[in-house]
Amino acid sequence: MGDTANNKKQLYHIYNEVSKQILGVGTLSLKIVVDDDTIIFRAKHRRAQRSIILEQESPHLKNKVDYQLSNIFKTCVKEKLEKTMGLHVEAILRDYDSKTQLAFTIVVLNDNQIQ
Repeated sequence: MGDTANNKKQLYHIYNEVSKQILGVGTLSLKIVVDDDTIIFRAKHRRAQRSIILEQESPHLKNKVDYQLSNIFKTCVKEKLEKTMGLHVEAILRDYDSKTQLAFTIVVLNDNQIQ
C-alpha cells in the first residue's frame, strides 16, 4: 500500500465518510499513521447532539449505544478498506473515550500489504 500522500488522503476520506454515515458527524481532526502491517487512525470527533441528550437522560444506555456504534463503525471501515483500496484486513481494534471525544482505530492488515 505504501505511506504515500494519496493513500493517506484516501484513508482520510474513508474514515470521515464512515464517521458521517454512522455517527452523523465528521471528525474535528484526524491523524493517520501507516507502519508495516498497521494503520492507526487517531481522531477527535465532534459531539453529536443526540449523544449529549442521551448521556444526560440515560448514561448506561448511551454507553451501550456507543459500543454498538463502534462495532458497526469497525465493520464499515473494514468493508470500505477492502473494497476501495483492495486491502486484506485481519482485524480492527477501536477504543473511544466519550469524555474527550478521542477515538483510536487500529487496522491490522495481513502480512506484506504495505510496501
